[in-house]
Amino acid sequence: MPVSTLDRSVTDPVIRRLNALRPLSAEASSSLEHAVLEGLQRAGSGEDLISEGDPVDSVRIVLSGWLCRYKTLEDGRRQIVNFIFPGETCDAHAFLLAVMDHSIATLTPVVYTEIRRARFESLVASDRSLAEAFWCETLLNGAIQREWAINLGRRVALERVAHLFCEIFERLRPVGLVDGNSCIMPVTQMDLADATGLSVVHLNRTVQELRAAGLIVLRERTLTISDLDALKDAALFSPSYLHLYRRK
Repeated sequence: MPVSTLDRSVTDPVIRRLNALRPLSAEASSSLEHAVLEGLQRAGSGEDLISEGDPVDSVRIVLSGWLCRYKTLEDGRRQIVNFIFPGETCDAHAFLLAVMDHSIATLTPVVYTEIRRARFESLVASDRSLAEAFWCETLLNGAIQREWAINLGRRVALERVAHLFCEIFERLRPVGLVDGNSCIMPVTQMDLADATGLSVVHLNRTVQELRAAGLIVLRERTLTISDLDALKDAALFSPSYLHLYRRK
């Protein structure tokens, strides 16, 4: 059955995201679109899609909304270890392991798809470009995780927050969610604090420093970066780990 124009708008983020990593064949794009549409799901804000210790038997791909990967200590302290944006996969190859080693929660209402393991394996086996794109995304997630470790371990507070803002902006760009020098920022200061290892008070103070320096405007759930190059300099940010420029 042909995929309608409206349906294509639903699947557009994941097609754009994977194409930024590896050019997909027309057949791969069509097959993936159909698989995505077959498994559409919705979830509200603040829901766990999957919890640490759960078995994994499907692949989840985000189509709209923001999620986070997180771990929680026994006393309730939470560390966000990554955000998940539209077009990105929650757990492309996690089914190769016995259980999840972290939890994934929604930060906003989301639309996502679930592709069962057998269906996903059939998809990637049938087209090399699709298989390579999903493996590239898995490798990219590892690269992002290494950068987050550096952020928490070596960068000072202003560099951490500036670096996170730069990364969010650059990760949203390939899926068309950047408007000029602005992008949506629908998360709370608590979420940002849990992602940067800062207290909410310290996070708020750091955001105010970036504002006072004329680098950002954060208002009405929108981040505007006044001078992206200057913000990158302040963050010691290089986008090379995001692999935005695919191999020819």
